[in-house]
Amino acid sequence: MSGASPASAEIDAAQFFGVDIRVGTVVSCEAFPEARRPAYRMVIDSGPLGTRNSSARLTDRYTPEQLTGSSVVAVVNLPPRQIGPVRSEVLVLGVYQGGSERVVLLRPDHPCAPGDRVG
Repeated sequence: MSGASPASAEIDAAQFFGVDIRVGTVVSCEAFPEARRPAYRMVIDSGPLGTRNSSARLTDRYTPEQLTGSSVVAVVNLPPRQIGPVRSEVLVLGVYQGGSERVVLLRPDHPCAPGDRVG
């Protein structure tokens, strides 16, 4: 496959299954001008896990209005990361399109409830 980056080193299946990936609903999304690179500050409803904050560099492809109310897929069991004044508590998953910095979100293609687990 031309232009593709090489695969990372193999990991044990237990490592992969230790990553808790859930569907969430974006409750709010706004510009995050304090970030070093253009980003949004989002609040994501993870159902029984509650709401969590996230910062994501999605400004090249999405507007806050497009994201608010939409489903996203996120890792919920990484340690929180302080990004300027925002404590990012989940990692929203996406694909770097064509090796660029533009991110295409990973999303379910059928309705899912907030908190549903990816498996």
